[in-house]
Amino acid sequence: MPPSSASMLGRAWTALVPDHVFDFWAERVSPTWSRRRPLARIVGREDTAADTVTLVLAGNRHVRRPAPGQHVMVGAEVDGRRVARSYSPSLLPGGRLAITVKAVPGGRLSEHLVHHARVGDVLTIGEPFGSLTLPDDAAPVLLLAGGSGITPLIALLRDQALRDRGARGSTRPITLAYWVRTPGEACFVEELRALADAHPALRVHIATTRATDPRFAHGRLDADTLATLAGEGAAPHVLACGSAGFVAHARALAEPRAASFQAEAFSPPDALPGETGEAEVRLARSGTTLRVPRNQPLLVALEAAGLRPAHGCRMGICNTCACGKSAGTTRDVLTGARDPEPATALRLCISAAAGDLVLDL
Repeated sequence: MPPSSASMLGRAWTALVPDHVFDFWAERVSPTWSRRRPLARIVGREDTAADTVTLVLAGNRHVRRPAPGQHVMVGAEVDGRRVARSYSPSLLPGGRLAITVKAVPGGRLSEHLVHHARVGDVLTIGEPFGSLTLPDDAAPVLLLAGGSGITPLIALLRDQALRDRGARGSTRPITLAYWVRTPGEACFVEELRALADAHPALRVHIATTRATDPRFAHGRLDADTLATLAGEGAAPHVLACGSAGFVAHARALAEPRAASFQAEAFSPPDALPGETGEAEVRLARSGTTLRVPRNQPLLVALEAAGLRPAHGCRMGICNTCACGKSAGTTRDVLTGARDPEPATALRLCISAAAGDLVLDL
């Protein structure tokens, strides 16, 4: 059949059979068959640490392979509702992905994946996003991980290990410092130590902040610990990932003396210390005017008012919640920086009202 005829037939088939009808019948042949939707089947499951599981995923042809350190939105149906959250996959041979999930109290998706998801279940996988990457130069690197913040950083280390193997070794100094509350919460301990044994330029420091264990150091990130980790040589590139509080603390300690500083937080703080009062927010498209606390991210404040703005990662990376601002000053809840510029875009999940605003919502 001539290509033009095949193309016309394909378009006619698509028009006659809507996507949801095609998917309905296709999933009866294979659960990940879909005309357009990126889907992945759980093909492996391993308990990694306390209340933490690693799931191995085999995606269909629509799933885009992320770069090391990037995130994807992972979705599942929980109690009849579709729930999605951001996770940082590790890249496995054969095109497979692995996500490590810690059950968060009250977290609908994380508790489902840790306690109820089984091999054979199908998840939705969003487009990759995020830019937490190792710089290209040869300067030393310091990786700071708090809790589940280890997942994008170990993805970077695995990728670097593969590159080193291809280049017959690397002398670029990389130090990973990883804090957990208790020994049982530490993930990838044996793998991290094996990587350090195989790559002399890699140092691994694992510490607990509550219960002690002779295998690990004990104590929180502070100025003295940071100075020891950074050493006396060239200023390192610093990459930090963890809770909002951990990232803010790491930023305050490390950014002034770093060659560069990159960070990702699981989610911004729900309330900002030292901020009081309210601001008036006018939603231009809906005509709604409301008052919101100046100490909350706009996304949290709008949700508390009964609105449901589009959102994704809730950590300022995926841009799903981005909207236009035509008047007013906002404050970045992660860095504290103020943006008084009109006619600009903001991300609701990491922006708070520093005064009255007009938003394109």
